[in-house]
Amino acid sequence: MSLAWRIARRELRGGLKGFRVFLACLALGVAAIAAVGLVRASIQQGLADQGAVLLGGDAQMEFTYRFATEEERAWMEGVAERVSEIVDFRSMVTLGDETALTQVKGVDDAYPLLGSVVLESGDLPGALATVEGLPGVAMDKVLVERLGLSVGDRFRMGVKEFRLGAVLLREPDSANGGFSLGPRTIVRTADLAGSGLLEPGSLFETEYRLLLPAGTDLQAMEARAEAEFADSGMGWQDSRRAAPGVERFVDRIGSFLILVGIAGLAVGGVGVQAAVRAYLEGKVATIATLKTLGAEGRLIFRIYLLQIAVLAGIGVALGLMLGAAVPVLFGGVIEAALPFPAEVGVYLLPLLEAAFYGLVTAFLFTLWPLARTEGVRAAALYRGSGRGGMPAARHLLAIAGLAVLLIGGAVWFSGTWELTLGSAGGVIAALIVLAGAAWGLRRLARGMARAGLARGRVALRLALASIGGPREEAGAVVLSLGLGLSVLAAVGQIDANLRAAIATDLPERAPSYFFVDIQPDQIAGFLERVQTDPAVSKVESAPMLRAVLTQINGRPAKEVAGEHWVVRGDRGITYSAEPQENARVVAGEWWPADYTGPAQVSFAAEEAEEIGLKLGDALVINVLGRDIPATITSFRQVDFSSAGMGFVMTMNPAALQGAPHTFISTVYAEEAAEAAILRDVARAYPNVTAIRIRDAIDRVTEALEAIATATAWAAAATLVTGFVVLIGAAAAGERARVYEAAVMKTLGATRGRILASFALRSGLMGAAAGIVAIVAGGLAGWAVMVFVMEADYFFEPVSAVAIVAGGVFATMAAGLLFALRPLAARPAQVLRTQE
Repeated sequence: MSLAWRIARRELRGGLKGFRVFLACLALGVAAIAAVGLVRASIQQGLADQGAVLLGGDAQMEFTYRFATEEERAWMEGVAERVSEIVDFRSMVTLGDETALTQVKGVDDAYPLLGSVVLESGDLPGALATVEGLPGVAMDKVLVERLGLSVGDRFRMGVKEFRLGAVLLREPDSANGGFSLGPRTIVRTADLAGSGLLEPGSLFETEYRLLLPAGTDLQAMEARAEAEFADSGMGWQDSRRAAPGVERFVDRIGSFLILVGIAGLAVGGVGVQAAVRAYLEGKVATIATLKTLGAEGRLIFRIYLLQIAVLAGIGVALGLMLGAAVPVLFGGVIEAALPFPAEVGVYLLPLLEAAFYGLVTAFLFTLWPLARTEGVRAAALYRGSGRGGMPAARHLLAIAGLAVLLIGGAVWFSGTWELTLGSAGGVIAALIVLAGAAWGLRRLARGMARAGLARGRVALRLALASIGGPREEAGAVVLSLGLGLSVLAAVGQIDANLRAAIATDLPERAPSYFFVDIQPDQIAGFLERVQTDPAVSKVESAPMLRAVLTQINGRPAKEVAGEHWVVRGDRGITYSAEPQENARVVAGEWWPADYTGPAQVSFAAEEAEEIGLKLGDALVINVLGRDIPATITSFRQVDFSSAGMGFVMTMNPAALQGAPHTFISTVYAEEAAEAAILRDVARAYPNVTAIRIRDAIDRVTEALEAIATATAWAAAATLVTGFVVLIGAAAAGERARVYEAAVMKTLGATRGRILASFALRSGLMGAAAGIVAIVAGGLAGWAVMVFVMEADYFFEPVSAVAIVAGGVFATMAAGLLFALRPLAARPAQVLRTQE
């Protein structure tokens, strides 16, 4: 190794001229992964450091559709220094004939325990004060502008009038609220009395924020609270994970973007391999001399492996510096753009992750060309044939081991093995398909160059002959550009399908409105209004309660079902004497209409299969703090994809007899009639909340656009790396083009014909890469939509055409960039230097 290092060090003194593409590809891939990882770490650190402020206290106890009992409140006040009660629900704001959905937060005098509410002017106590008999509210600026309100204006929520006390800009605990369909309105809980908004059975949640003594063990406190209120349906949350929904979303999208970055690193790996191969081909004379002097193949391998190791270290270091610089330089912009706190800085773990990916990828893609030099004889090297044969078995095992290490590391770092293995499989499959396409392109070009089609078309024939020749330019171009375009094609297809599903398919199947909090004495009048409207095509209604699935066959539900969404918090539940119209019984039997025996439950079939439930399983369902033991007697096929009415659990009516509840209803109507329906319902039943499905779709579309933008940037980084590889391939082939141009000039070819030949060659390779990318991206998009999203798939042609055009343009730009020197070369001078 000492001799190998001495020779390697002396060769490196010659500079990095042959490794610029190597360093650029590696640095870009590492930088993309490092930047995404640092932003994710910055958000996670911000959530951790500001956990108590985001939560609104050190801990929170949550109850569904009820307030804490005196016993529960006394326990909280006994363990906490201060307690604040929050009531959260949706309501309608009415101003004349205008109505708008809002997310109401009822607060007490202790709110906020931590942090501060930012208003456009004044303070929160002043904004919420009662003036001339009208209680005040602080309302989100978006809602204020939508309704055209000014401070002091009066409006109605429920059957009670309020006044706008201040315009709300920011609340400290906003990230804890999760996804909201309406802008925020803050009001004192005491002022909601008489509004008709918090009637028995209304859909609301109460949150009790606790400010605990310094040094309190939150884990022990959680265990104590759950032991004390195990059967009350109480939910616990503390500052260790103040915003789990945000944290989970950031973690998932960060993992996905890093996997896209790994695809970019794979593109860079193709460039790394091409750069190493070109470098070694330029070292033919050196390797031949060393072998003539007695150097063994293993020594040659070690010499160049050490050089690659040094250069890989430099490339990774450059990538880490670039990746760390971007978030730091744009830290202010990132923090301002995010709706939750982020402490932008340099964190060790994301940098180690990026360095791991960079180093493993570098060695994975360089081992093959390095290993091939071992078996080449000195005589063959002097004759200019320095490619070698198949690598030795130990090198093939090492390559396989590095591939396993890379995929295993990705699984470890991302924490989502299904997504990681699927992405890795997709990248590997794409590389195999692209390699096959490159081979097929060369064979096809070779055959077409000899066919009658190319006869008389000198530029085309020369281009085809060059693509089908012995040089490996076509392979580098199709692999690098094709993989980058495949990622972009997949993103484009998925994005187009999701947007079509949300903008076209969902509204066609989804109801116009989703009405909640309809009191039992209001349901008859409500149904009469909507069912007699000729513009209404369909109405569904059902009693609605919220429940928590706490036990399955005597074991805690979360222990059995893990993190399945059904056991993560409370779920909608209903009762019915007959099966609902949109739910078909697929197993078991429905109870008789007059059944009054032990509680029975019908479970959604797909969700039951995911959890592992079977007929006869015993469940414990907590409804409003009361545990109801029930047996699964049937499974139903429920369609949740239409945004219509669907329940995971339906119980027999007698099981929930006497439980306070309200009704919900979905109304399918013509768009022109929606405003009149909303106006009439708001006037007749002010306490009823209407959620317009198109507004909800707009909110989902906004979130989708943010994700699509982030993914497009990650795919763009992959394309930039691919373009660097193209430039490297073009630069490596410049010497050969100089010779070709000299020969063609000698035979009478004009510069225009030579340039046309070069352009055709680049354009054909780019078109081939684009066409393969469309196929690979389309298959990836189909797999994601059908197997992950469980939705229909259609091929989107506009982005496909743009991808082919982009591939042609990129290769032509890279090829023509290095066509100037060959066109300017003098034939006599060039040919005299050749043997």
